[in-house]
Amino acid sequence: MNWPTRRRLIVGGGALAAAGTIAWLRPRDRGAGGHDEYFAGVSSALKRAGIAQPTLVIDTQRLAANIKVVREALAPTPLGLRIVSKSLPVVELLGTVMDGTGSNQLMVFNGVMLEALCVFRPAADLLLGRPLPVVQVAAFVRQHVGDARPAARPQWLVDSLQRLSQYLEVAKANQTTLRVNFEIDVGLHRGGFADGQALAAAIEMAQASKCCEITGLMGYDAHVVAVPFQDAALRDSLARYREAREVLQAHVQRDAVKLTLNTAGSPTYRLHLDDRIANEVAIGSGFVKPMDFDIPTLTQHIPAAFIAEPVLKALDPAQIPTIERFTPLINAWDPNSRQGFFLYGGYGDAEPVSPAGLEFSALYEHHALLTGSSRVGLRQDDFVFMRPHESEGTFLQYGDAAVYDGGEIVARWPTFPIAA
Repeated sequence: MNWPTRRRLIVGGGALAAAGTIAWLRPRDRGAGGHDEYFAGVSSALKRAGIAQPTLVIDTQRLAANIKVVREALAPTPLGLRIVSKSLPVVELLGTVMDGTGSNQLMVFNGVMLEALCVFRPAADLLLGRPLPVVQVAAFVRQHVGDARPAARPQWLVDSLQRLSQYLEVAKANQTTLRVNFEIDVGLHRGGFADGQALAAAIEMAQASKCCEITGLMGYDAHVVAVPFQDAALRDSLARYREAREVLQAHVQRDAVKLTLNTAGSPTYRLHLDDRIANEVAIGSGFVKPMDFDIPTLTQHIPAAFIAEPVLKALDPAQIPTIERFTPLINAWDPNSRQGFFLYGGYGDAEPVSPAGLEFSALYEHHALLTGSSRVGLRQDDFVFMRPHESEGTFLQYGDAAVYDGGEIVARWPTFPIAA
């Protein structure tokens, strides 16, 4: 009998180990046999509704669940809710959230939406979420001088002495009084008054003008959940806000309840449930939860908006231009490269979520070819569902949203103008 030599055993063992390592590195088949029950239901509803183009889908039952989460979180606190309109740029979506939460307070970020909201919700209390160029402010003020509706008298956000001076000139030119809210830097460093001394100078300028009503403060702190040492960042942010509040109250001599002391955003609103520095939080994206909001502070929220994209071409096998001869090798290594799918187009800033196992090919032009294994279960004219990274600009790309409620498309909701 010829027994293997020690050298052969070592070489053979090494070959087996290498083969095992290669097998371990080889991508697993991520296909799962098509849509799950939820997305199969949405897909069928879209087809019954005769929808065959890229469409934003809003699930009202999931939206209601997120509204409930927010209401229950804020109920034990004295905090008010200001809804961020730019994150919900679909008219009826914004109205549904307002009605569901009972809030009449909105945060607005541009002149187009400001005008639209004056018509849509004329009784709303509007706070600008960023300073607008003085040209836009002047145009709005000229148009609405003498208009008694609350939405026609928004709280303009001011972030510097220069901006305040510009706004005061607008007020004087139109013989009116502007309501002004001061943006404070609570650590994000994206603008606003950096400390109490700078804020005090702005308050004194506003008071000396006699054509300005000071309404409060706005301090946005989204950085708190995105930086190292988050607890320290939150403490610093609260300390900055506390200082600004003390400066404001020392100058205006008004009850804090009558001021707009706004803070937070969807990522951070839950961090303010126990503090008593601000009196309202701003929330927008949390109601629909785009992909960028998959963060620990929003684990109780669920995605409520998706982009449905029809499949125009299904290829089996998928082939990459100029390297077609390597297709068998590519497929042997990665089963998820087997099939290719070209969608209708207009993906926005989104990623595929259903059917499971789809991904954009790294070998093709980015966001052009989706690939998946033979187990993906997609055919021509089927829908692929994408999840947007954010809602602000993406929602405006698809026209009227399809409203999904309990298994059917029950309505189409128009978006705000594209410039919003």
